[in-house]
Amino acid sequence: MKNLIICLFITGLTAVGFAQEKTIELEEVEVLGLNYKYLNALGDADVAKPVKLLEQKVAAFDIKSLDGYEDEEQDYYVYFKIPVGKILAVYDGEGEIIRTSERFKDIRLPLAVSNAIVEKYPGWTIEGDIYVVNYRKDQEIVKSYKLFINKGEKHERVKTDENGNFL
Repeated sequence: MKNLIICLFITGLTAVGFAQEKTIELEEVEVLGLNYKYLNALGDADVAKPVKLLEQKVAAFDIKSLDGYEDEEQDYYVYFKIPVGKILAVYDGEGEIIRTSERFKDIRLPLAVSNAIVEKYPGWTIEGDIYVVNYRKDQEIVKSYKLFINKGEKHERVKTDENGNFL
């Protein structure tokens, strides 16, 4: 036991003795904070991962990389698409997002929406969904889920917001 303690003590001192102080120089990184309002308006809601990733791409997009970019006062319409959805974003001449129109199909629903359906429509199943987001700079963001549900031969369409409130 005494030998074990001495061995651990010597190992600890040896590890400290061989520790190196290393300075790492990082490359300069440009952070585009121009579209933080867009990302803040979207919030950290319980949205599906593909939706969040595409929205981050829209926020980080640099319009100056476009072939037809001119340093003038005009709007630029950019279309982003993935298999489950699409976003049409409108940027001003500086690269700030003015508005977006987003539509995603058959994505994972937030827990609040799923719970609202189960509570109001027990025994029903969700056949599909459409998630729609409309963002306008300096206005309240509008998010909604259009759900297609069925129970046997009955089919219904219901609409909720991201909190599960029926519209």
